[in-house]
Amino acid sequence: MLNRRSFLLGSAATLALLPVAARAQGVPVSRARQVAAAGLSAPVEIVDDPYGVPHIRARSIPDAFFGQGYVVARDRLFQIDLAHRREMGRMAEAFGPEFAPHDAAARLFLFRGDLDAELARVPENILACARAYVAGINARIDEVLADPALLPREYGILGVTPLQWDLRNLVLARGGGFGGVADEVRRARLAAMGLLELDAVIAPLRPAWDLRVPEGLDAAAVSEADLGVLRLGGLPFGSLVPDPDPPAPPTSADAGSNAWTIGPGRSATGRPILANDPHLGIGGLGPRHVAHLSAPGLDVIGGGSPGLPGIMQGHTDRFAFGRTNFHIDQEDLFVLELHPDDPERYRHGDGWRRFDRFEVAIPVKNAAPHAATLRYAVQGPVLSHDPARRRATALAAIELRPGASGAFAMIAINLARDWESLRATAFRFHPSPTNFHYADIDGNHGWQVIGFAPVRRRGDGLMPVPGDGRYDWTGIRDFSALPNEYNPAKGWFASANQNNLPEGWPRNRIPAFSFRDPYRYQRIAGVLSAQPRHRLADSVALMHDTLSTPARQLVALLPAQGTAEAAPALAMLRGWDGRLDADSAPAALYQILWRELGRRMLAAIVPERARELVDEIAPSVLLGLLAFPDARLGADPVAARDALFDAALAAAWAQAREQLGSDPAAWRWGTLHRVTIRHPLSRIPAIAAAFPPIEGEGSGGDSYTPMARWIRGSGWNVSGGASYLQAIDVGAWDNSLFLNLPGNSNDPRSGHYRDLYPHWISGEMRPMLFSRRAVDAHATRRTILRP
Repeated sequence: MLNRRSFLLGSAATLALLPVAARAQGVPVSRARQVAAAGLSAPVEIVDDPYGVPHIRARSIPDAFFGQGYVVARDRLFQIDLAHRREMGRMAEAFGPEFAPHDAAARLFLFRGDLDAELARVPENILACARAYVAGINARIDEVLADPALLPREYGILGVTPLQWDLRNLVLARGGGFGGVADEVRRARLAAMGLLELDAVIAPLRPAWDLRVPEGLDAAAVSEADLGVLRLGGLPFGSLVPDPDPPAPPTSADAGSNAWTIGPGRSATGRPILANDPHLGIGGLGPRHVAHLSAPGLDVIGGGSPGLPGIMQGHTDRFAFGRTNFHIDQEDLFVLELHPDDPERYRHGDGWRRFDRFEVAIPVKNAAPHAATLRYAVQGPVLSHDPARRRATALAAIELRPGASGAFAMIAINLARDWESLRATAFRFHPSPTNFHYADIDGNHGWQVIGFAPVRRRGDGLMPVPGDGRYDWTGIRDFSALPNEYNPAKGWFASANQNNLPEGWPRNRIPAFSFRDPYRYQRIAGVLSAQPRHRLADSVALMHDTLSTPARQLVALLPAQGTAEAAPALAMLRGWDGRLDADSAPAALYQILWRELGRRMLAAIVPERARELVDEIAPSVLLGLLAFPDARLGADPVAARDALFDAALAAAWAQAREQLGSDPAAWRWGTLHRVTIRHPLSRIPAIAAAFPPIEGEGSGGDSYTPMARWIRGSGWNVSGGASYLQAIDVGAWDNSLFLNLPGNSNDPRSGHYRDLYPHWISGEMRPMLFSRRAVDAHATRRTILRP
């Protein structure tokens, strides 16, 4: 296990982390594998290092992106192909009729505007890189189709072949997650019950805001049916095997990331440091693929999103960059009134408008094509259409608007040279809400919120609204209307999805009310503000910090005494330091207690008729009621709180004995909090046999510790968190470190299928080799792509 507080870094120490077999090793060019690849303008060399990172060396920038497309298809072909099929609505042709409704929904969310105009918005140098990336993917597809031994195993098992890619598909694919409209429906349904105040139990608004039912909305008529095709859920691969287990839904604590920049004045070396660990799903295919692209005018390394060109988090030869989720409410649900005699028309303005309507025939494996009708209102795609109720709903979403494709954003960022060029060009191609972190070799560091925000004619976006025109969007604001800091006076900046709108931010320009609990940020800020000479080792330690602010607050609220049944739990937790380490017995007990307290508190304050809607309790609400019980707990709230706390302590102790054994000294949080990675189609026996699960270890942390490790559903397994991590020594690039769970390849035949799993578990970050000297000295494989 890595001692994170004494972990020594630096150029020599970093290179010393390399496996002995890899040191002083280099694969000569004469032993390189030669591959013919149509679409290149000149040969491209790919050098793989001991950690599975391909270093792509090209003579032109587009050819470097060709190399990235090739290597991501080499390492992650089935992953990107499955996502491509889903986005394009082409699942049923491969997997059968059960997928046809999902294909229809996917096609509903494809971009319906002028594709040529969208492409014309993009500078030719960026477009050339995207075109080359697609060509690189297709080159690898051609290679594996010519030699089926190279095909990932899924294809033979499922009897499918990979789809060819097209540049235009990058622009067409727009349908991301639209979870915000489900929150709108929940609020309206609570309002109809007269229980709108309960929304603050599950999702307190940040910044604080008064919820009101929009004028003209009949809240009592709102139901889950208004979400229409968004209710389809996950792909029905259960149709291929019996008794599928549905995935647990995400919780409000999931989704987020940590990032910070340290200026030279607070760095031990006088160089900036940038650290970032995006929090994404854990348990299936890895969400990041690490690569290094170099060519004259380009030198960038880091984690990219498989299937999108460019690097999302990493560094160039000039600056380091990272990101966390900012919060911009980019979707609204509109309720449409249908014409009494013609359900293809809806009320808008002073009259009736006709839906734009498209009939599509979806190819289906071994069956006739599936016919579907796609409708569009002035606001966007129609999610539900119910002539019997004279009701339909439409979705307005930034992602579906002209100019809002994010497909080219990473290329633009990777091609930038400095802060000014990022702000002048690159950020304008980035519609998704992001805290962008920056640090450069000249000692500058900055933060800019980027993303597009809708301008609403009326309303705050928190509930469904009438679709008659009163609440339509009138425009879009870009990043220039959002906050930023450059070389902040305190010498550091951090974001962890907390509300970081500057004090006094205009009320009419609040972009969202869904900022996360501040616990991770509070811990990060507390550590950074106390370190006048921050080291890279300190960033590594902070990314793996397991101190839980909610746990400490709960320990401070423990009753002075309890019943005989609760006394053992009180004795174990009293005096505990609140660290959720994997080998901690109190941490395991705390987690069981936290869940039990939440369950009991919800039962106490939420009427049964609303429990379907309010099925979680925000940590701040739970801790607030334990500290300051109020009338929601009854006529004698203090006595009710005390009884609830005591009963939860007793129940948690009994559950811990049942789940962890009769000897409390042997309890461990990591025994419950397991890290298991399975193929997403592992319910299919042949897939499960071909792709062994990656498992065997437990983890510390939870959703509220800097070392984020989500818990989802009724179990305890890690379901998400910081799967990719980077700590970057700006300017001394070879000192930089990374991890990517479980490895860079999805192929169990590769040595990089699970090679980083044990290091991720222990927190031992790996060198992010960058200089040509370091890469060549430790090369493990070379490939030459030739035109």
